[in-house]
Amino acid sequence: MRKNSIKNTRINEEVLRELADLIRNEVKDPRIGVMTSVTRVEVAPDLKTCKAYISVLGDEKVQEDTIAGLKSAAPFIRSQLARSVNLRNTPEIRFILDQSIEYGVNMSKLIDDVNSKDQTND
Repeated sequence: MRKNSIKNTRINEEVLRELADLIRNEVKDPRIGVMTSVTRVEVAPDLKTCKAYISVLGDEKVQEDTIAGLKSAAPFIRSQLARSVNLRNTPEIRFILDQSIEYGVNMSKLIDDVNSKDQTND
């Protein structure tokens, strides 16, 4: 199976949906922040590994604690994923902090600040 095939894309979407549901409803680790979301999932073509990009709203400590909580809950998440998604192999999940949403919010704030300064100078 190629990396960008239709089958791989469908598997990525299904794993993303199930992973988000598991993190939201099943994992009870107190370190995982309330505003945690799965932004993207990349399952390897051989179905052995999976990169899950996680976005966490909060400061750096909350982000680090959330990733640590997810890493400790990875075996449980993998077993639940095996039950809900019918794949030949259940991938080993690697959680990666995704700061793209935070970066976008910060850039938007900077643009708004520049626009407000321009309006006050006119």
